[in-house]
Amino acid sequence: MPGGKLVVIDLDVRDGRLAQVQLSGDFFLEPDSALRAIDAALEGLSARTDEAGFARVIHDALGPDVMMYGISPEAIAAAVHRALQAGHAA
Repeated sequence: MPGGKLVVIDLDVRDGRLAQVQLSGDFFLEPDSALRAIDAALEGLSARTDEAGFARVIHDALGPDVMMYGISPEAIAAAVHRALQAGHAA
């Protein structure tokens, strides 16, 4: 993320859908449960979803009490898109 922290997405694609999604990196989320909420929100989405769609789903999955430090829904969406485009998702 420009000016932010390292954002890493590990995932698989099964039947055209995201599977086994795991977000990690050098950032902070409060509460800690937000990390699981992001992974769960991405799980099962179509691999053809665009970045804006990924960001919208992530944003919608997070409550107003979630604080993100060094990361944003858009940065996560970009990392997912890059992973898919690079073929890191088998």
